[in-house]
Amino acid sequence: MTDVTHAPSRGMAASPPPAPRGWRDRSIVQLTLVRLREFFREPEAVFWTFGFPIVLAGGLAVAFRNKPAEAVPIGVVTGVAGSDRAVNSLKGTAGLVVDVLSLDSAERALRTGAIAVLVVPKGDGAVEYRFDKERAEARTARLIADQALQHGAGTVDAVKSTELTLTEPGSRYIDFFIPGLLGMNLMGSSVWSIAFGVVNARSKKLLKRLTATPMSRAEYLLSFVLARLMFLAFEMAAILGLGVFVLGVPIRGSFALVVGIALLASFAFSGIGLLVASRAKTVEAASGLANLVLFPMWIFSGVFFASTRFPDVIRPVIKALPLTATNDALRAVMLQGAGLGAVWSQLAILTVWLVVAFPLALRLFRWR
Repeated sequence: MTDVTHAPSRGMAASPPPAPRGWRDRSIVQLTLVRLREFFREPEAVFWTFGFPIVLAGGLAVAFRNKPAEAVPIGVVTGVAGSDRAVNSLKGTAGLVVDVLSLDSAERALRTGAIAVLVVPKGDGAVEYRFDKERAEARTARLIADQALQHGAGTVDAVKSTELTLTEPGSRYIDFFIPGLLGMNLMGSSVWSIAFGVVNARSKKLLKRLTATPMSRAEYLLSFVLARLMFLAFEMAAILGLGVFVLGVPIRGSFALVVGIALLASFAFSGIGLLVASRAKTVEAASGLANLVLFPMWIFSGVFFASTRFPDVIRPVIKALPLTATNDALRAVMLQGAGLGAVWSQLAILTVWLVVAFPLALRLFRWR
């Protein structure tokens, strides 16, 4: 037998071996760059991610700025014995604005909230206070009015007291709100941007075309997460920069721990966003699912007010929500100076959401 070596046909050159791919040619890098370009080409997305939180925080800072306490309006019924003495005792009392009204007008003002407390003299030196005990300003006004009337009747304080008023950063409403705003923005931007990006591509049949490429679904989904992490630095700089340097919100704990909490929260919320987008075929469906996920956390997770206001029976469920864990951890580190050991339970909750959401989203994801 003759050993025959097959040479390339005349006119046909042997194909060179493929050149090694650099990092710029890797699909995950190109997909991440595509996500970034898509984001910055949408002015609306840039505003809602970076501009809206700053506008919201600025508005609340103006609304809840440090200023003297407002005087509370109270009413005194006229035309009965003792009303003139009550009015004279209450007039000029700091913290109160006194209106002299007939009984019908006073009752109407109390029902509509025009006054916080109604003082009804009884004619024998006694008075009756009518107020809504659920209103904090009404309880305070009742105490101030009673003290003024007691002093007007000649009562002397048994204990002499003095006052020392303090304004401490960390105790204001804006100090409470800024960590919650950061957590809310991490959640909203992660879930909305990822869910709408994936579903929009699916509705336009772009995902169907990507099935013909060697790209895996893991690479495609991971590109959204990596793009989100690149935005994280800008989000934190915008919100914390406004809070710390403009509004004086303190960061008493480790700034590195604050960054670590935000990073872990962003990963967890990104997994939830991928899970929302895994099967939705239309933007409307994705919007409904996103609202179903986000709206309860906006209400229960302590963004605008403390989650401790809710009944104890649902408190464990609220504590297990990822936004609650994020907000509690950020506030503990920023306002109380807590360390890693004090927030480990919140970090554990975020980790559980992360390790559950990502594999589940990868398993449920469909190109079409």
